[in-house]
Amino acid sequence: MERSLQGWRVFHRRSHSAMALLMDCPRDAPDTIAPAGAPALQVRAPGRLHLGFFDPAGSLGRRFGSLGLVIEGFETVVELRAATRDAVLCDGPAGAMPLAVGDAGGAAPDAAADIARASVWLQRLRQASGLPPALVRQPLQLDLRQRLPAHAGFGSGTQLALAVGRAFAGHFGLAVSTTELARWLGRGVRSGVGIAGFDQGGLLADGGPGADGRPAPLLSRLAFPADWRVLVVQDPRLRGLSGQRETQAMADLPPLPQASAADICHQVLMRVLPGAADADFPLFAAGLNRVQQVLGAHFAPMQGGTGYTSPAVGRLLRWAAEADGAAVGQSSWGPTGFAVLPSAERAQALLVAARTAGQLDPALNVQLVAARNQGASVLG
Repeated sequence: MERSLQGWRVFHRRSHSAMALLMDCPRDAPDTIAPAGAPALQVRAPGRLHLGFFDPAGSLGRRFGSLGLVIEGFETVVELRAATRDAVLCDGPAGAMPLAVGDAGGAAPDAAADIARASVWLQRLRQASGLPPALVRQPLQLDLRQRLPAHAGFGSGTQLALAVGRAFAGHFGLAVSTTELARWLGRGVRSGVGIAGFDQGGLLADGGPGADGRPAPLLSRLAFPADWRVLVVQDPRLRGLSGQRETQAMADLPPLPQASAADICHQVLMRVLPGAADADFPLFAAGLNRVQQVLGAHFAPMQGGTGYTSPAVGRLLRWAAEADGAAVGQSSWGPTGFAVLPSAERAQALLVAARTAGQLDPALNVQLVAARNQGASVLG
């Protein structure tokens, strides 16, 4: 049964396409933690591309502000149900562990990290929810069925946190907004597009987090043109910055000049957003390429002197922009890059031309996807 929570529109989408770049959490054997027949509430949270900050230095007093696009083909999937004891499961029974952070039972490193984070988030949700003690103590089983690639520019941490939060809220019938869930779980410290994307999908612009730590307000949400396609390019040999390393990198960079921030804002307001709203691809591409050019130069000192963490991704996307006028760039710290084209046919032709021209490094993973104009789905 599809469930609609108060104050939060719920969508249900079924997608059975092969997603080789996603990390599944398979079951090796039947699990006995949940009672037989215990119903599960499933949440499917979409990945997003972070297309750039407006003003990371806060030249007018408010920092960050960002642009993002939610995409198909990349999802986090979690399931929550009542259990006989607390557990977070991933990669089969060997990945089971109690809700306290501890040894992950031999799970792969990324799975172990996600198990630990999800365990902490469940404890925070219990503490912040205001539920009666009897409900707070109810044992839960959380299954991490599918996870976004970590530290790759898809917003994996925020989507996993919000999926866990929405599952928890749905399980206990809590009418709590996604923004409030993000605040409970410490998400949205810099960007709000992952939070808004979880709710709505589409092309999103936020105004930067508040001085009091509140997640960034959503300023604009547009449905992305249905015919446009995105080539998502990943370099599995590399990872983007995250955690303390990301914080330190942001601190070490010189402030983005106010003139550069003003240029970015002008490009977004008068090219990127109008281009998407009117399905005017050349206008959109010109604006987004300029945004990425300015930000790439700013962040280059932390990325080996270029606008791309992965040299192979950078070579391909620069060629794509020159050869076919694609809108190209890097999502967050990479190593994932993207090329937006006005049709699936143009995108496929570009891929063929890239291979023929020797521009496509065989180590790269490339996936052609549409934008996703809906947010997370809840089923249960």
